[in-house]
Amino acid sequence: MTAQVWQNEPERQRLLELSQENGASLASLSAMLGRNAAYLQQFIRKGSPRRLEERDRRMLAQFFGVDERELGAPEGNSYVPADAAPEWVDVGRLPLGASAGPGALAEREEAFDAFRFSRRWLREQGLEGAQLSAITVEGDSMEPLLRDGDEILVDRTPRPFRDGVHVVRMGDTLMVKRLASSGPGRLTLLSQNLAYPPVEVAFDEIAIIGRVVWKGGRV
Repeated sequence: MTAQVWQNEPERQRLLELSQENGASLASLSAMLGRNAAYLQQFIRKGSPRRLEERDRRMLAQFFGVDERELGAPEGNSYVPADAAPEWVDVGRLPLGASAGPGALAEREEAFDAFRFSRRWLREQGLEGAQLSAITVEGDSMEPLLRDGDEILVDRTPRPFRDGVHVVRMGDTLMVKRLASSGPGRLTLLSQNLAYPPVEVAFDEIAIIGRVVWKGGRV
Protein backbone atom coordinates (compact mmCIF):
# COMPACT_ATOMS: atom_id res chain seq x y z
CA MET A 1 0.00 0.00 0.00
CA THR A 2 2.88 2.40 0.81
CA ALA A 3 4.13 2.32 -2.79
CA GLN A 4 0.76 3.66 -3.97
CA VAL A 5 1.11 6.88 -1.99
CA TRP A 6 2.80 9.97 -3.43
CA GLN A 7 6.32 10.24 -1.94
CA ASN A 8 5.17 8.22 1.10
CA GLU A 9 3.85 11.39 2.73
CA PRO A 10 2.18 10.51 6.07
CA GLU A 11 -1.02 12.56 5.61
CA ARG A 12 -1.72 10.87 2.26
CA GLN A 13 -0.91 7.46 3.74
CA ARG A 14 -3.23 8.18 6.69
CA LEU A 15 -6.12 9.27 4.48
CA LEU A 16 -5.81 6.09 2.41
CA GLU A 17 -5.76 3.98 5.60
CA LEU A 18 -8.83 5.75 7.00
CA SER A 19 -10.79 5.29 3.78
CA GLN A 20 -9.99 1.57 3.71
CA GLU A 21 -10.65 1.04 7.43
CA ASN A 22 -14.06 2.69 7.15
CA GLY A 23 -15.06 1.14 3.82
CA ALA A 24 -15.42 4.60 2.24
CA SER A 25 -14.22 4.86 -1.34
CA LEU A 26 -12.08 7.80 -2.37
CA ALA A 27 -14.68 8.67 -5.01
CA SER A 28 -17.50 8.84 -2.44
CA LEU A 29 -15.37 10.95 -0.10
CA SER A 30 -14.58 13.30 -2.99
CA ALA A 31 -18.32 13.63 -3.69
CA MET A 32 -18.94 14.43 -0.01
CA LEU A 33 -16.52 17.33 -0.40
CA GLY A 34 -18.33 18.52 -3.54
CA ARG A 35 -15.31 17.61 -5.70
CA ASN A 36 -14.96 15.50 -8.82
CA ALA A 37 -14.69 11.74 -8.29
CA ALA A 38 -10.92 11.61 -8.91
CA TYR A 39 -10.00 14.45 -6.51
CA LEU A 40 -8.75 12.41 -3.53
CA GLN A 41 -7.35 9.64 -5.74
CA GLN A 42 -5.10 12.22 -7.39
CA PHE A 43 -4.20 13.77 -4.04
CA ILE A 44 -3.03 10.41 -2.64
CA ARG A 45 -1.41 8.84 -5.68
CA LYS A 46 -0.23 11.80 -7.79
CA GLY A 47 0.41 14.52 -5.20
CA SER A 48 -2.16 16.93 -6.67
CA PRO A 49 -3.20 19.12 -4.98
CA ARG A 50 -0.02 19.50 -2.93
CA ARG A 51 -2.05 20.11 0.24
CA LEU A 52 -5.75 19.70 0.99
CA GLU A 53 -7.71 22.91 1.37
CA GLU A 54 -8.59 23.68 4.99
CA ARG A 55 -12.31 23.12 4.42
CA ASP A 56 -11.75 19.72 2.79
CA ARG A 57 -9.29 18.63 5.47
CA ARG A 58 -11.66 19.62 8.26
CA MET A 59 -14.63 17.81 6.72
CA LEU A 60 -12.58 14.63 6.32
CA ALA A 61 -11.25 14.82 9.88
CA GLN A 62 -14.78 15.24 11.24
CA PHE A 63 -16.10 12.43 9.04
CA PHE A 64 -13.47 9.98 10.32
CA GLY A 65 -13.43 11.34 13.88
CA VAL A 66 -9.68 12.03 13.89
CA ASP A 67 -7.46 14.97 14.77
CA GLU A 68 -7.06 17.24 11.76
CA ARG A 69 -3.29 17.15 12.15
CA GLU A 70 -3.33 13.52 10.99
CA LEU A 71 -4.35 14.85 7.59
CA GLY A 72 -1.70 17.53 7.38
CA ALA A 73 -3.02 20.47 9.42
CA PRO A 74 -0.13 22.64 10.63
CA GLU A 75 0.51 23.22 14.32
CA GLY A 76 -1.39 26.25 15.54
CA ASN A 77 -3.91 26.10 12.71
CA SER A 78 -7.43 27.26 13.60
CA TYR A 79 -8.98 23.82 13.45
CA VAL A 80 -11.33 22.11 15.90
CA PRO A 81 -10.28 18.56 16.84
CA ALA A 82 -13.03 16.04 16.17
CA ASP A 83 -13.30 15.01 19.84
CA ALA A 84 -14.10 18.61 20.76
CA ALA A 85 -16.86 18.98 18.18
CA PRO A 86 -20.49 19.14 19.42
CA GLU A 87 -22.32 15.81 19.44
CA TRP A 88 -25.48 17.39 18.04
CA VAL A 89 -26.23 19.59 15.05
CA ASP A 90 -29.26 21.88 14.93
CA VAL A 91 -31.01 22.06 11.55
CA GLY A 92 -33.37 24.98 11.06
CA ARG A 93 -37.07 24.36 10.40
CA LEU A 94 -38.19 26.90 7.83
CA PRO A 95 -41.78 28.20 7.67
CA LEU A 96 -42.07 27.04 4.06
CA GLY A 97 -44.29 24.52 2.35
CA ALA A 98 -42.90 22.59 -0.61
CA SER A 99 -45.92 21.70 -2.67
CA ALA A 100 -46.47 18.07 -3.59
CA GLY A 101 -49.53 19.17 -5.50
CA PRO A 102 -50.40 22.09 -7.77
CA GLY A 103 -47.91 24.57 -6.30
CA ALA A 104 -47.42 26.84 -3.31
CA LEU A 105 -45.95 30.30 -2.93
CA ALA A 106 -42.62 30.35 -1.08
CA GLU A 107 -42.41 33.28 1.29
CA ARG A 108 -40.25 33.75 4.41
CA GLU A 109 -37.07 31.69 4.80
CA GLU A 110 -36.06 32.40 8.42
CA ALA A 111 -35.98 29.41 10.79
CA PHE A 112 -38.65 29.39 13.49
CA ASP A 113 -37.41 26.23 15.22
CA ALA A 114 -34.84 23.45 14.77
CA PHE A 115 -34.47 19.69 14.60
CA ARG A 116 -31.48 18.27 16.44
CA PHE A 117 -29.56 15.51 14.65
CA SER A 118 -26.75 13.34 15.94
CA ARG A 119 -23.44 14.38 14.39
CA ARG A 120 -22.55 10.70 14.12
CA TRP A 121 -25.78 9.95 12.24
CA LEU A 122 -25.12 12.81 9.82
CA ARG A 123 -21.61 11.47 9.27
CA GLU A 124 -22.98 7.97 8.59
CA GLN A 125 -25.37 9.44 6.01
CA GLY A 126 -22.58 11.36 4.28
CA LEU A 127 -24.10 14.65 5.48
CA GLU A 128 -21.39 15.88 7.84
CA GLY A 129 -20.91 19.58 7.10
CA ALA A 130 -23.81 19.66 4.62
CA GLN A 131 -26.06 22.70 4.24
CA LEU A 132 -29.33 21.36 5.64
CA SER A 133 -32.82 22.78 6.15
CA ALA A 134 -36.17 21.25 7.11
CA ILE A 135 -39.42 22.23 5.40
CA THR A 136 -42.98 20.87 5.25
CA VAL A 137 -44.61 18.92 2.43
CA GLU A 138 -47.96 20.25 1.20
CA GLY A 139 -50.32 18.31 -1.05
CA ASP A 140 -50.67 14.69 -2.15
CA SER A 141 -48.80 14.32 -5.44
CA MET A 142 -45.83 12.55 -3.79
CA GLU A 143 -47.93 10.04 -1.85
CA PRO A 144 -47.26 7.43 -0.59
CA LEU A 145 -43.55 8.39 -0.42
CA LEU A 146 -44.23 11.85 1.07
CA ARG A 147 -47.53 12.80 2.65
CA ASP A 148 -49.15 16.14 3.32
CA GLY A 149 -47.65 17.47 6.58
CA ASP A 150 -44.44 15.42 6.47
CA GLU A 151 -41.27 17.34 7.22
CA ILE A 152 -38.31 16.73 4.95
CA LEU A 153 -34.59 17.33 5.35
CA VAL A 154 -33.16 19.10 2.31
CA ASP A 155 -29.44 19.01 1.50
CA ARG A 156 -28.68 22.35 -0.17
CA THR A 157 -24.94 21.65 -0.57
CA PRO A 158 -23.91 22.31 -4.20
CA ARG A 159 -23.35 18.91 -5.81
CA PRO A 160 -23.43 17.48 -9.34
CA PHE A 161 -27.02 16.69 -10.36
CA ARG A 162 -28.28 13.13 -10.13
CA ASP A 163 -31.80 11.76 -10.43
CA GLY A 164 -33.80 11.67 -7.21
CA VAL A 165 -36.30 13.56 -5.06
CA HIS A 166 -35.53 17.27 -4.94
CA VAL A 167 -37.04 20.55 -3.85
CA VAL A 168 -37.21 22.94 -6.79
CA ARG A 169 -38.41 26.48 -7.40
CA MET A 170 -40.32 27.52 -10.53
CA GLY A 171 -40.91 31.24 -10.39
CA ASP A 172 -42.37 31.85 -6.93
CA THR A 173 -43.49 28.25 -6.49
CA LEU A 174 -41.61 25.78 -4.31
CA MET A 175 -42.24 22.11 -5.13
CA VAL A 176 -40.95 18.69 -4.15
CA LYS A 177 -40.74 16.26 -7.07
CA ARG A 178 -38.71 13.34 -8.32
CA LEU A 179 -36.38 14.69 -11.01
CA ALA A 180 -35.07 12.65 -13.91
CA SER A 181 -32.88 13.69 -16.83
CA SER A 182 -34.85 13.61 -20.07
CA GLY A 183 -32.29 14.69 -22.64
CA PRO A 184 -29.68 17.42 -23.06
CA GLY A 185 -30.66 20.41 -20.94
CA ARG A 186 -34.03 18.98 -19.95
CA LEU A 187 -35.61 17.44 -16.87
CA THR A 188 -38.83 15.60 -16.09
CA LEU A 189 -40.70 16.38 -12.86
CA LEU A 190 -42.35 13.17 -11.67
CA SER A 191 -45.00 12.64 -9.00
CA GLN A 192 -45.39 9.43 -6.99
CA ASN A 193 -49.17 9.78 -7.20
CA LEU A 194 -50.10 8.60 -10.70
CA ALA A 195 -53.03 11.02 -10.79
CA TYR A 196 -50.45 13.73 -11.56
CA PRO A 197 -48.86 13.54 -15.03
CA PRO A 198 -45.11 14.11 -15.60
CA VAL A 199 -43.99 17.61 -16.50
CA GLU A 200 -40.97 18.20 -18.74
CA VAL A 201 -39.00 21.43 -18.33
CA ALA A 202 -35.71 22.95 -19.41
CA PHE A 203 -32.93 23.16 -16.80
CA ASP A 204 -33.07 26.95 -16.90
CA GLU A 205 -36.81 26.99 -16.12
CA ILE A 206 -36.24 25.79 -12.56
CA ALA A 207 -33.83 26.27 -9.68
CA ILE A 208 -32.87 23.09 -7.83
CA ILE A 209 -32.88 24.06 -4.15
CA GLY A 210 -31.63 20.74 -2.79
CA ARG A 211 -31.99 17.00 -2.54
CA VAL A 212 -34.42 15.39 -0.08
CA VAL A 213 -32.38 13.11 2.18
CA TRP A 214 -34.76 12.32 5.09
CA LYS A 215 -38.43 12.58 6.03
CA GLY A 216 -40.39 12.62 9.26
CA GLY A 217 -44.11 12.51 9.93
CA ARG A 218 -46.94 11.00 11.91
CA VAL A 219 -47.74 7.32 11.63
